[in-house]
Amino acid sequence: MKAGEDEGGPVCWKGSEVKPAGGSLLSRLSATVSAPGWSKVSCPCCMSERVEPLVMVQLRADVGPETKRWLLRLIGASQKDGGAGLLAHPGEDATGDIIVVSAPRCTLLRATEELGLCKTYQNGEMEAFSYNDRDNFKDSENMEEFLTLAERQYMVKYELDGLRAQRDLRIPGLPDSCTLHKRDNIWQKLGSVGVIVDTFPLHNTGQLTDLSKAWYSGNQLAQPLDSVNRYFGSSVAFYFSFLDFYTWSLLPPALLGLLITYFSASVQKEVVESVSGSQGSGDQDDSGPGVSGHMLQAVFSMLWSTVFMELWKRRSASLSYRWGTLHLAERFAEPRPGFHGDLGVNPVTGRVEPLFPEWQRDLRMAVVSVPVVGLFLGLVVFGMTGFYWGEALAQQLTEDWGSLLSQTLLFLPSILHIVYTNMLATAYRKVAQFLTEFENHREESAFQNHLTAKVLVFTFFNYFAVLFHIAFFKQDVPLLRKRLSSLLIITQLINQVTEVVIPFLVDRFISAPHRTEREDDPQEDKFRNQGKLPPFPGLFGEYIELLVQFGYLSLFSCVFPLTAVLLLLNNLTEIRSDAYKICKLFRKPFCPPVANMGVWQIAFEVLSFVSVVSNCWLLLLSPQLQRMGEEGGMSGTNLLLAAVLVEHVLIFIKIIMSVLIPDEPDWIRKKREHIEYSSMQALRQQKLHTEES
Repeated sequence: MKAGEDEGGPVCWKGSEVKPAGGSLLSRLSATVSAPGWSKVSCPCCMSERVEPLVMVQLRADVGPETKRWLLRLIGASQKDGGAGLLAHPGEDATGDIIVVSAPRCTLLRATEELGLCKTYQNGEMEAFSYNDRDNFKDSENMEEFLTLAERQYMVKYELDGLRAQRDLRIPGLPDSCTLHKRDNIWQKLGSVGVIVDTFPLHNTGQLTDLSKAWYSGNQLAQPLDSVNRYFGSSVAFYFSFLDFYTWSLLPPALLGLLITYFSASVQKEVVESVSGSQGSGDQDDSGPGVSGHMLQAVFSMLWSTVFMELWKRRSASLSYRWGTLHLAERFAEPRPGFHGDLGVNPVTGRVEPLFPEWQRDLRMAVVSVPVVGLFLGLVVFGMTGFYWGEALAQQLTEDWGSLLSQTLLFLPSILHIVYTNMLATAYRKVAQFLTEFENHREESAFQNHLTAKVLVFTFFNYFAVLFHIAFFKQDVPLLRKRLSSLLIITQLINQVTEVVIPFLVDRFISAPHRTEREDDPQEDKFRNQGKLPPFPGLFGEYIELLVQFGYLSLFSCVFPLTAVLLLLNNLTEIRSDAYKICKLFRKPFCPPVANMGVWQIAFEVLSFVSVVSNCWLLLLSPQLQRMGEEGGMSGTNLLLAAVLVEHVLIFIKIIMSVLIPDEPDWIRKKREHIEYSSMQALRQQKLHTEES
């Protein structure tokens, strides 16, 4: 457990307004809850006349009063006594099925230091927060100004997840089979035995209403990203910032695509054929502006993707500094809640904790994870084979029947394959989650990296395998164009329906009638109503959607110049629909502080480099380019070698561009180095002070 902490004290609660209540100091877990109020605080700086409810813990309906009282003591006890050092309120009384949790000032300040957050110093500069120097940080006496709501709520979860049994302990009111053993993760154990049904952060109705008006309810184009960060956290704010930056960055390729389509008759013909489903002649004349437009689109896509990612990294660094997450560091923290193993002494930290041999994890990945992932990749190939069979059958029926109905059948294989890939992706994400849990990673960062890597490999194969096969093996550009247009139109319609329309209808006609509340309803009932909303599914699916979009644009847009136009139109509505979803249709999520997009940023950069190979190959398939090579006396081999040379030149240009455009502005680099230097100096002074004392 962390260092000792001052504990909280009981206060009478009426809504969120509280007044200090009397009572003896709660200093041990064996103490009793003397009154149905907040747990006590003994630290003078943590005394307050107002306690802000941050998190609600939903208990099983039949949990006994003695179990709930024990849990209240556990949450409110000091960290040196094995508690969380938080403030706990039993709701209506000790027999109810909820516990409302808040946090005193000292617990929040210690967590701020442990998480490595930067805050505004008295000189106006951002500095890595130090608990020992807390009085010199701006607003450090007022937690609602010093920390965002999202940070305060995440810190409560951080402390609860860090609860570990200091010794073997029997939980009052539960059978012996539920006994806690030394170093067991208490919160996970209580969840596995059904004592705790759910833990979720509470909405602040006033702040949520103001954010909704400034975000998606009005006609404004700019997003209130700082407000999103304060209310939902930096991970959500980074997603919406990237979505916003990506959407407006689509304007140049969209404008170029419109110009190419408008001024090129051959491109217009190709667009009509791809949308109508008819197949044009494979040897049509591509001379004139059509070919030059395709070439311009291909080269522009390759260079645009590099400039876009480099400029985003600069914007990301600026946001990270502004939101105080620039200095987040990997720390030797407690193991993640789901980690298990034989109890032992960690040779790095010296702490007693569960240990799990690395070779067993590697064996699980090699024997279980890799074959299961391979099985799903095989299912992708099976779906691709079915798509080709359906495509050939639809073409045959169209030729035989020659009716309007048969024309509509041309899109049926694409529709069925898109539905198949979406269902397969949904199933795979659940399997990937299970596999990563089975691998038993100690750190949360390692767990997230392995989970994301599994999903990224599958996503790339699932969504792009057919397109690469058509382009590189079948070398059928008209079919590639038709398939890409189908994906852009049908997939976006399916996503809008499944992500917005269905959740809205379910909430409006099924869930909302059960959450009706009046102004004079008890605050506890209003909190319970928030728990009736479905949990937020996370940003995984949203990032996957953007990654697939980026792949379509950077890899294949030269065969369908209107790609960026369709993506721009989709994303202009995506911003508002995603904002509406997270505000209205789901519970408020816990969001850890992050410094950037993490592994997703690497995935976008990889696609940017793959786009060079894809676009060069697609240009090589151009009949006009091949005809130009024949007229110049170049053989097929020489033409291929020329394409490889151009590919290497373009990759070199992308590398030069990435070097010339720094990942972070110069002023951010200086700020970051200053923060690192100040942190090093503070650590040295703390060490000297410890040695002197």
